[in-house]
Amino acid sequence: MSAIFNFQSLLTVTLLLICTCAYIRSLAPSLPDRNKTGLWGIFWKCARIGERQSPYVAVCCIVMAFSIHFVQ
Repeated sequence: MSAIFNFQSLLTVTLLLICTCAYIRSLAPSLPDRNKTGLWGIFWKCARIGERQSPYVAVCCIVMAFSIHFVQ
Protein backbone atom coordinates (compact mmCIF):
# COMPACT_ATOMS: atom_id res chain seq x y z
CA MET A 1 0.00 0.00 0.00
CA SER A 2 1.23 3.47 -0.84
CA ALA A 3 1.99 6.09 1.80
CA ILE A 4 -0.71 8.28 0.27
CA PHE A 5 -3.48 5.84 1.14
CA ASN A 6 -2.23 4.87 4.61
CA PHE A 7 -2.45 7.72 7.13
CA GLN A 8 0.19 6.34 9.49
CA SER A 9 2.65 5.92 6.63
CA LEU A 10 1.93 9.45 5.46
CA LEU A 11 2.69 10.77 8.95
CA THR A 12 5.90 8.73 9.09
CA VAL A 13 7.09 10.06 5.74
CA THR A 14 6.26 13.63 6.81
CA LEU A 15 8.19 13.27 10.07
CA LEU A 16 11.16 11.79 8.26
CA LEU A 17 11.09 14.64 5.73
CA ILE A 18 11.05 17.25 8.50
CA CYS A 19 13.89 15.59 10.41
CA THR A 20 15.97 15.08 7.27
CA CYS A 21 15.58 18.67 6.11
CA ALA A 22 16.50 20.03 9.54
CA TYR A 23 19.57 17.78 9.65
CA ILE A 24 20.69 18.82 6.16
CA ARG A 25 20.25 22.47 7.09
CA SER A 26 22.44 21.97 10.17
CA LEU A 27 25.21 20.56 7.96
CA ALA A 28 24.87 22.92 4.98
CA PRO A 29 22.69 25.94 5.81
CA SER A 30 23.01 27.50 2.38
CA LEU A 31 21.51 24.49 0.62
CA PRO A 32 17.85 24.86 1.69
CA ASP A 33 18.08 28.63 2.29
CA ARG A 34 18.67 29.54 -1.34
CA ASN A 35 15.40 27.87 -2.40
CA LYS A 36 12.71 29.56 -0.33
CA THR A 37 10.05 29.70 -3.02
CA GLY A 38 8.59 27.29 -5.49
CA LEU A 39 8.62 23.52 -5.26
CA TRP A 40 12.01 23.45 -3.52
CA GLY A 41 10.58 25.77 -0.86
CA ILE A 42 8.88 22.77 0.71
CA PHE A 43 12.27 21.56 1.95
CA TRP A 44 13.06 25.00 3.38
CA LYS A 45 9.71 25.03 5.20
CA CYS A 46 10.30 21.53 6.56
CA ALA A 47 13.73 22.60 7.82
CA ARG A 48 12.16 25.59 9.57
CA ILE A 49 9.52 23.39 11.20
CA GLY A 50 12.23 20.98 12.34
CA GLU A 51 14.29 23.78 13.87
CA ARG A 52 11.59 25.82 15.53
CA GLN A 53 9.32 23.01 16.66
CA SER A 54 12.07 20.53 17.52
CA PRO A 55 10.69 19.40 20.93
CA TYR A 56 7.30 18.69 19.39
CA VAL A 57 8.85 16.94 16.39
CA ALA A 58 10.98 14.83 18.73
CA VAL A 59 7.94 13.80 20.76
CA CYS A 60 6.06 12.95 17.54
CA CYS A 61 9.01 10.82 16.38
CA ILE A 62 9.06 8.93 19.68
CA VAL A 63 5.31 8.36 19.60
CA MET A 64 5.49 7.22 15.96
CA ALA A 65 8.35 4.83 16.73
CA PHE A 66 6.41 3.40 19.67
CA SER A 67 3.29 2.92 17.58
CA ILE A 68 5.18 1.28 14.71
CA HIS A 69 7.08 -1.12 16.95
CA PHE A 70 4.49 -2.05 19.53
CA VAL A 71 1.01 -1.30 18.18
CA GLN A 72 1.21 -2.80 14.71
